[in-house]
Amino acid sequence: MDQWTQDSEFEAQQSQFKPLNAQEAQAWRQRNPQLSVGRLIASQCVVTLLVALVAWLIAGAAAGRSAGYGGLAILLPTVVFARALGRQATHAGAAIARLFGWELVKLVLCIAMLAAAPRLVSDLNWLALLAGLVLVMKTYWLALFTGRASAPKTTDI
Repeated sequence: MDQWTQDSEFEAQQSQFKPLNAQEAQAWRQRNPQLSVGRLIASQCVVTLLVALVAWLIAGAAAGRSAGYGGLAILLPTVVFARALGRQATHAGAAIARLFGWELVKLVLCIAMLAAAPRLVSDLNWLALLAGLVLVMKTYWLALFTGRASAPKTTDI
């Protein structure tokens, strides 16, 4: 496909763009609600507790502690990240820089917690820790799915 064809297709797509009025924008927001950060953190807390409990019941107290710590290695950095980004930015460039900066802090905090695990968790079970870490990390998808599934249904305008 040559440049002329690509430009023509782009212009055709741009000409089909129509800004929404206030009622259409409100209807779009109801059909596509934002995922609550508090809901995500609450979901991660529940999953952390469940993973630790199941690991404890299946493999014993050491596995339960390890799985719980693995969940905390995701949960605590998420709480720090959410708290830091809760403040409003003055302009878009500062918001993007802050997002990337706090994402780096979140990553470093998670790695530091994993590195400290052998000293902090007695009889560490790495498999249980990894299970807790992965399951709590995947809670993002669960919260996203349940947040979209429970959105109120509206009719199109």
